[in-house]
Amino acid sequence: MYRYDEFDHAFVSARVDQFSDQVARRLKGEISEDAFKPLRLMNGVYLQLHAYMLRVAIPYGTLNAKQMRMLAHVARKYDRGYGHFTTRQNIQYNWPKLSDTPAILKDLASVEMHAIQTSGNCIRNVTADHFAGAAQDEVADPRPYAEILRQWSSVHPEFSFLPRKFKIAVTGAERDRAAIQVHDIGLHVKKDENGNLGFAVYVGGGQGRTPMIAKKVKDFLPEEDMLSYITAIVRVYNLHGRRDNKYKARIKILVHETGTEELTRQFDAEFANLKDSVLKLPEGDIRAIETYFAMPELPARAEGWEALAKAKKADAGFAAWVSQNVQAHKNPDYGMVTISLKPIGGTPGDATDAQMELVADLAERYAFDEIRVSHEQNLILPHVAMADLPALYEALNGAKLATANAGLITDIIACPGLDYCALANARSIPVAQAISNRFGSQARQEEIGELKIKISGCINACGHHHVGHIGLLGVEKKGAELYQITLGGSGDENSSIGEIIGRGFEPEKVTDAVETVVNTYLGLRLDPKETFLEAYRRVGPKPFKEALYGGATAEAA
Repeated sequence: MYRYDEFDHAFVSARVDQFSDQVARRLKGEISEDAFKPLRLMNGVYLQLHAYMLRVAIPYGTLNAKQMRMLAHVARKYDRGYGHFTTRQNIQYNWPKLSDTPAILKDLASVEMHAIQTSGNCIRNVTADHFAGAAQDEVADPRPYAEILRQWSSVHPEFSFLPRKFKIAVTGAERDRAAIQVHDIGLHVKKDENGNLGFAVYVGGGQGRTPMIAKKVKDFLPEEDMLSYITAIVRVYNLHGRRDNKYKARIKILVHETGTEELTRQFDAEFANLKDSVLKLPEGDIRAIETYFAMPELPARAEGWEALAKAKKADAGFAAWVSQNVQAHKNPDYGMVTISLKPIGGTPGDATDAQMELVADLAERYAFDEIRVSHEQNLILPHVAMADLPALYEALNGAKLATANAGLITDIIACPGLDYCALANARSIPVAQAISNRFGSQARQEEIGELKIKISGCINACGHHHVGHIGLLGVEKKGAELYQITLGGSGDENSSIGEIIGRGFEPEKVTDAVETVVNTYLGLRLDPKETFLEAYRRVGPKPFKEALYGGATAEAA
């Protein structure tokens, strides 16, 4: 993983000192809250429903054991003993005291972490495939490109005050595990007919109030032109993006109102002025950054297969965990392990300080000191020998981190909702917990198969409900909480926005409604291999509407 250079250390240290002074002046009353707000947002500090919240950056979701231990330390010393991993591959602390935030940032800086550009109208944390560098289906590791983008975008003088927040994601495999088509810019690493690396470029995706799938504007952009072309895109957006209405300020609205063809013409015209400038990436520099992300030397562990077979035969729970949470690695003697942060009945994405410290220990012992955070709010150990899986499972199981549900119905994405967020209309966490408890049986989850439920407590869609196979959106109507159900969304390479299926359901009825949807799917699928999404795309919404509402009018809440 990337290591700070002298500039990084000096810059982060100076920012901590600067913010420490700003906090001191705010606490003395020398700065009003209105004046302080943009200053704290530049350092990842929000004011939520009950307390301040600090969002810490985890660039492209990659960190090591030392950094994970620091996150545990922050949770224990400054918060309430836990942190919340987010859909931006970051971590949030929900209860820090404002007076403690400079000390937290100083502690984070000691392990090359910070909270810069985790909020505000700037280029946010660049995300990537959580299996990057290890996946069998990978064309190239996307993280070196994400790191180049991080360096380029950090406090970029031209793009620090954009019309609205701006999000970029990069994936390096044909299977999109980074949801690039619902980002402002999505980059899909490709090879041309000569084996040269480059990108398919998508622009104008996003969720929130006006969900849209991004438009492809380049089939193949050579890697050396990445910064030039992205600069052109952001420059055009910065010039023409709406600043008079925050609900229409995202680049997706600019794409929609201007048209993909015309906007691509403007991107290309700006790019023509930049492509041979200092933004052109020298191949030597790209390859040098790649060395920071080289796969560790993995010794042969062929004995692992025999040990694995014996352990699976002896323990059905272990067998289910391997089947669901261990994915194929480039090296056949190894696997990529998903550590589920979705225990049955738990809060999606939360991890205690003790759990974080255990993951750090296990990463050092079994995974060459590498940890990933997925946008699906789980943790990943990317390089684990098959021979070590039984011991790893035993350690995780003792800490309630071995739930065998990756990709199944209880692997729910959920935002903090009205339990924490001042913007929320409804609670997300209790709904996720109720659904998880209802479908907690391992046998039932495996019978249902792949099914992604995603829950947002408001239209801002931090829980990615628009791209859930089943999406739940909390809304407020006449002072009461209701939950709209959307069906058929997807955030992969065949992205789609879910369709609102009808009127909303009260909190006590939403779990029954989800069960009705699931049972309808089980009754109409052609065979057990047909997934929920495949079945929905085949039959459409009608049978689900009929099952949920009968002959009643299905008006949206």
